[in-house]
Amino acid sequence: MNGAQVLITGASGWVGEALVFRLLRDRLFVPVAAVRRSSRLSGLCPSIRFDLDSESELPSLENIKVVVHAAARVHVMHDTCADPLSAFRKTNVEGTVRLAKKAAEAGVTRFVFISSIKVNGEETVQGSPFCAEDSPQPTDSYGVSKWEAESAWTGLGRETGMEIVIIRPPLVFGPGVKANFLSMMNWLHKGIPLPLGAIHNRRSFVALENLVDLIVTCIEHPAARGNTFLVSDGEDLSTTQLLQRMAEALGKRAYLIPIPCVLLNSAAAMLGKRAMVQRLCGSLQVDMAKTCAILGWLPPVSVGRALEKTARHYLDNKAR
Repeated sequence: MNGAQVLITGASGWVGEALVFRLLRDRLFVPVAAVRRSSRLSGLCPSIRFDLDSESELPSLENIKVVVHAAARVHVMHDTCADPLSAFRKTNVEGTVRLAKKAAEAGVTRFVFISSIKVNGEETVQGSPFCAEDSPQPTDSYGVSKWEAESAWTGLGRETGMEIVIIRPPLVFGPGVKANFLSMMNWLHKGIPLPLGAIHNRRSFVALENLVDLIVTCIEHPAARGNTFLVSDGEDLSTTQLLQRMAEALGKRAYLIPIPCVLLNSAAAMLGKRAMVQRLCGSLQVDMAKTCAILGWLPPVSVGRALEKTARHYLDNKAR
């Protein structure tokens, strides 16, 4: 399949763009960027205009051999939409099923879908990680939409013969990370004391570089077809450990006050921040043994190295 054209939806997004640059570097495939508007990828690789929310005619997928679908309406902490589930379904289910049907009609060989660990659920019992074969238990609108999309594509794959590959990552971090992870780095860089020094949970994370490496593996590995893969860096951390190691990577001291989780939960309930504290205190572990066994894959970048790269990018951009 070397030299084949690979369409990446959401190519101007964080994960999609990293995948495009990886494919350009490797020169084994020709990336085709599907973007909603012009981006810095213009001129670097072929591109097409694509909007999941648009019901207009989809662009031609002629000569595309593989689609990596990274575009989505993403999960946000404070969604102001009146009906979040309908909004997620419109984009993440209806829009992507329309794309998958178009891909099958055009003769696309494989469709790699970047889903979410939220399909499995929000929390695990420590020492009992999520597995790819677990019954899905999504609890929020985003997770429900991802699960419904997975189900629709699996059925479409059986009907058309197009190979479906599903990847469910947990929280992704790396150079250029945004949202809560960026807020955490800001707090640590400023030396703000945090009441998070006594959290003994276990959470799986995945570095952007590791996720992209797995996606590239799934583009052509013959054993990937028809499988759902969980992914992580292979080292689970507590929230306290993550903060300590991120502070070290930033060259800072972490000022962590050892407040028990039971008190944090009580305060969160009074302030209406229960979901936020659940993510800080709860465990979410994934078992990627199936991924490693079937694909012969291991994360190429360690947690420590990934944190160093993330910190360096953050500090370099702070200095500008």
